[in-house]
Amino acid sequence: MTDTLAAPAPTEVAPPSRPCRRRSWAVVPAVLVPTVLFGLHASLYGRWEVDDAGITFAYARSVAIGAGPVLQPGLPPVEGFSDPAWLALLVVGRWLGLFDHGTWFGVPDYVAYPKSLALVLVAGVFACFFAAASAVSRRPAVVTVLAGCACAVIPSFVIWCVSGLENSLLALATAGIATVLVRSGARDRLATPGPAVACGLLAALAALTRPEGMIYAAAYPLAMLVLLRRGTWLRGLGSAVLAALAFAVPYGAYLLWRWSTFHAWLPTTAVAKSQGLPTAAGFAKVSDLVAYAGWLAVLGGVLVVGAALGRRSPVRTAVVLVLVPLALALAAFGVLISDWMTQYRFATPVWVLGSLVVALAAVEVVGRLRLRGRAVVAVVVVAAAVLSGSQWVAAARSYRAEPVAPMCLIVQNTGREFNGYVEILGLRSPTLFAPEIGGAALTGTSLLTDGAGLAEPTIARFWAAKDWAGVRNYVFDVVKPSFIRSHGQFRTQMAFDTDPRFVAGYVLIGPTPNGGGNWVRRDLVTGPEQMARLQAWARQSLAADAAQRATPLASCGDRLTPGATTA
Repeated sequence: MTDTLAAPAPTEVAPPSRPCRRRSWAVVPAVLVPTVLFGLHASLYGRWEVDDAGITFAYARSVAIGAGPVLQPGLPPVEGFSDPAWLALLVVGRWLGLFDHGTWFGVPDYVAYPKSLALVLVAGVFACFFAAASAVSRRPAVVTVLAGCACAVIPSFVIWCVSGLENSLLALATAGIATVLVRSGARDRLATPGPAVACGLLAALAALTRPEGMIYAAAYPLAMLVLLRRGTWLRGLGSAVLAALAFAVPYGAYLLWRWSTFHAWLPTTAVAKSQGLPTAAGFAKVSDLVAYAGWLAVLGGVLVVGAALGRRSPVRTAVVLVLVPLALALAAFGVLISDWMTQYRFATPVWVLGSLVVALAAVEVVGRLRLRGRAVVAVVVVAAAVLSGSQWVAAARSYRAEPVAPMCLIVQNTGREFNGYVEILGLRSPTLFAPEIGGAALTGTSLLTDGAGLAEPTIARFWAAKDWAGVRNYVFDVVKPSFIRSHGQFRTQMAFDTDPRFVAGYVLIGPTPNGGGNWVRRDLVTGPEQMARLQAWARQSLAADAAQRATPLASCGDRLTPGATTA
């Protein structure tokens, strides 16, 4: 008796192993085409990287130089990053001299290395598409190009893969899980130790790349549950236990290190965002992804997947197996609290797995159709491409014109600008309370207190409880920062302006865009002449801020080092 339903019926054609081996050369162009398209799309966003990526960059620098897991040397260890696997890649890059050292042919390596790494990882995703398709389809190159190009034209996928964040690594981990499931299912080897260990390790990689990545530890046991026949449950249970162990060993080791280093079971980022239990409203967010992808495109995808499931074949089994991690990706997206950043940065695995399952099903179904049926499909595909493509072009143009939180803007207005204030005042141990800290951690000389709580445990707990009075008490009675930067909704939320300790203890240096300002502690200013110098520097920095805002896709110097000011 076999262990799975993957074995084809006697009258069906077996998986095309020999033809695929003869055409193995096709993997190169099949992967290269969508990779080039991805690179061209990514070039639209220039050298932009999101400021949150700067937080991980700063931690990578600290770890690489031996200061430990700290935001800045001199601060205590805090897990202000949520992507240890991505952090490890950045640390290795710095040790190798590829990151945080200088330039690559005139391009700053803090731009070139993360973006090049993302390109390589995305090419790995497309290689996974080919590996999965070659196990069950006679046209693996077509499947790869179709699925890969679908990912490469979706702004949400491309933007966040080249943002400096960990999305491309998570994409590869989830694509790898789907590939292992498909290939082992096609060979009737799903219940063997190899696939079990591989899926467990890839799930651990996903969990160490993003906190919600731990959900993919359920992919292998769920796939076993779906495909195992009655009477083979004992063997399936043993394989599921093996997969769980393969996941638990590396991930458990990291949890133990986390506790011993930070004395917490959760990263500070998760505490600050106060992630709660799943809600119906949360899962309703999935409909936002349907609208983003385009209703006609999603409907067409559902129809071809349904058609593929309706006929027993190796592709049907593959589709079932890819649907398992896709369902988990949708569940993770629904559980996570909505992010303030646009373009659905938590949806990356959905685009990867959704593109793969639709491509596998579409190539199988269309291959069985006659000429008239293919003509109808072609019309639907063109219509869906026009409708979805018009939305994506608008999204790409909008994001290119106004990208979210450019790291280089924070380098300027929270790093270099405050370095000038420190020099004017001659401070030896300055501190700064600010809502954005990535670029400032890379360039600032002031020790940072993260107003958003991502890298500050005490403030993270206040954020979780929405206790803004607690934040004010902590800032004014305990931290007593040399400088405070506040603007926009953050300023309104914290309500510093209504606190008598703030009014009495701080003086405004100058305004900032978005209804904000920069303040200095009164006792640090020796007289009117020094205040005038601070205000003059504020005006000069405001002009530099405006220039950086006018070029949000540009970089901000060859190297980001503490102490630099606006020249």
